[in-house]
Amino acid sequence: MTAGSKRLNFPTVTPEEVAQIANNQLHDPFTMLGPHRVAIGDQEHWAIRAWFPDAKQVFVRDPQKRREFPMRSVHSDHFFEAVLQEWTELIPYQFHVIAEDGHERYVHDPYFFLPQIGELDQYLFSMGDHHKIYEKLGAHPMTVDGVQGVYFAVWAPNARNVSIIGDFNQWHGGKHQMRVLGGAGIWELFIPDIGVGEKYKYEIKDHGGNFYIKSDPYGFEFEKRPNTASIVADINTYEWGDSAWMEKRRASDPLAQPISIYEVHLGSWKRKGDNGRDFLDYHELAEELVAYVNEMGYTHIELLPVAEHPFDGSWGYQVTGYYAPSSRFGKPEDFMSFVDICHRNGIGVIVDWVPAHFPRDAHGLALFDGTHLYEHQDPRKGEHKDWGTLIFNYGRNEVRNFLVANALFWLEKYHIDGLRVDAVASMLYLDYSRNEGEWIPNQYGGRENLEAISFIKRLNELVFGYFPGVMMIAEESTAWPGVSKPTYLGGLGFNFKWNMGWMNDFLTYFSKDPIHRKYHHNMITFAFLYAFHENFILVLSHDEVVHGKRSLLDKMPGDFWQKFANLRALLGFMYGHPGKKLLFMGAEIGQWQEWQENKSLDWHLLQYEPHQGMQRMMRDLNHLYRNEPALYRIDFDYRGFEWIDFQDSDHSVISFIRKTQDPQDSLVFVCNFTPEYHFSYRVGAPVEGFYEEVFNSDSVFYWGSNKGNHGGIYSEALPWHGRPFSLNLQLPPLATVVLKVKRSEGNPGVPEK
Repeated sequence: MTAGSKRLNFPTVTPEEVAQIANNQLHDPFTMLGPHRVAIGDQEHWAIRAWFPDAKQVFVRDPQKRREFPMRSVHSDHFFEAVLQEWTELIPYQFHVIAEDGHERYVHDPYFFLPQIGELDQYLFSMGDHHKIYEKLGAHPMTVDGVQGVYFAVWAPNARNVSIIGDFNQWHGGKHQMRVLGGAGIWELFIPDIGVGEKYKYEIKDHGGNFYIKSDPYGFEFEKRPNTASIVADINTYEWGDSAWMEKRRASDPLAQPISIYEVHLGSWKRKGDNGRDFLDYHELAEELVAYVNEMGYTHIELLPVAEHPFDGSWGYQVTGYYAPSSRFGKPEDFMSFVDICHRNGIGVIVDWVPAHFPRDAHGLALFDGTHLYEHQDPRKGEHKDWGTLIFNYGRNEVRNFLVANALFWLEKYHIDGLRVDAVASMLYLDYSRNEGEWIPNQYGGRENLEAISFIKRLNELVFGYFPGVMMIAEESTAWPGVSKPTYLGGLGFNFKWNMGWMNDFLTYFSKDPIHRKYHHNMITFAFLYAFHENFILVLSHDEVVHGKRSLLDKMPGDFWQKFANLRALLGFMYGHPGKKLLFMGAEIGQWQEWQENKSLDWHLLQYEPHQGMQRMMRDLNHLYRNEPALYRIDFDYRGFEWIDFQDSDHSVISFIRKTQDPQDSLVFVCNFTPEYHFSYRVGAPVEGFYEEVFNSDSVFYWGSNKGNHGGIYSEALPWHGRPFSLNLQLPPLATVVLKVKRSEGNPGVPEK
């Protein structure tokens, strides 16, 4: 060890200043720690200061010359200072730390480095318009001034002091105190000599002296529950192989594409292990789930929320880690691989996104810096009593920025193809699920949440500006106008809306005994009155098979055979109804039990013929849907649909045509919602020719009674239903039948005679 500069007889700091460091009281510990120019007599020298609560002895080390300069404790056994008269200019240095237990380590000084967040970043964030704020806030491995480490930044404007704690500092809040930048309320610190994989949290001290231990709102990875620490991750190293998919998506119009969505909860689609309790990881899901979805003919997978959440029973809808895929199934790069493999197999990935509310968990966003930072302070605006959660403060720029950037983050970093935005209705209305006196009107005295509406519109404008071809889907259950219309036309800016009304009406209709259905005929025709007011997705979702509502199959009336027949008829009709399609997992195999998030689907049912038939029918329906442009090309315009007869309530039969601009592409749907077999049932036909029976939900292949039209039927020149031709059908019981004019091989524009 080489002796350093002459030691002075007085410190350059006061006891009061040292006490501020010792008690975590400084907004900017850089004013005390790190390198400082100090005047001694008529000269200035470099003073190096450090706070090591576990150190017995510390030296300043010049790593190039391998010289060390002893530091002395000042006003505290753990505050160290050295004034280096020999240094004419500041050089990168290290500390040689000898701990109380004798352990020695060499570390760079965190208080040597300049901020990595510029004034423009701070300004844009304060304005709510920093679209990639996740690249600045959070934890980022990087090299600064030739030193590798991790840069941390967190928004906590009302905190008195913020520290980073983790395994690297024994979770001691005094060792890595952060500084606040300007008026943006962003605290930052670069910690050298640590890297990817480190666990960490923020220790936040408010002005009342209370401490809050928080996970990172912008954390990219988390510990597996029940642990809640954030983990330093580098999410920029994965090499994607889906460039062809991404380019095709960019140029596509999803409104004119076939979209058949398989809604999945990753934790319960299938499990493994001797006890059947272990999750499939992202790689296993990429192998098994992707192969299954491909075989079944779905175009997209929609995942119940995959963002990190502590409570399995929330199904993912109570998010604490908005920027991290759930650690239940693997690491961030593993989820990237899952999406990548989906894309390379021609499958889009939609994720449920939850910007309406968040849970009260102590490590999460609630009271983040000791104040109501992310949530409204007034419970009349800030609490969801039904769900026990808190509502985002959409009027705060930084909160809007957190959410908008989060949506863009999933689309950018994980190549997600669409976001299904949860609970939009709860965002739109100030009185949502509230009694009189429990809500505050807006500035005009109305019940519309103007701040949330502004947020939603801006969100959608930015998403489509950055990512044309993606899907923004509103789970919205009211009659709010223009949900799926562009903002420049006065809409909210989504391009799809869940059709909750159709789902409720049709499931109510199908739960009734067929003998009574004629009295409720309007329940299956009413949806056509508003079918083209929005860009709808027809959904039979997870919400309808839980909490005592029973599975889809078990909702159906009748005996064992009729239950299956009813469900097959329902699904056949659904694929003919205008709108894109979504079906929750398990319905395609005829699951009897309600869905439970803590167990696998009942795949063992597929050893039985009725369930095999249900699965086979869904596979055929999906392939029919994808191969017939009439079923998807003109979904959101009345020109793609035409009634044949919607008035036969006595027989509970409806018939209609799905079509494109080419009449020869037309498909005729005839649905019989009673167990009565009609040996002769006549419907009007759009053109003359041979009508091939391209689908029959009563087929023996689907465990039906195999009634039908022996592959097809010729039209007759007998006017019916206002048309010059008609079809005399054999109409199976509880069935949907689909027919298509077969083109002549010699002239593809002329039907065969």
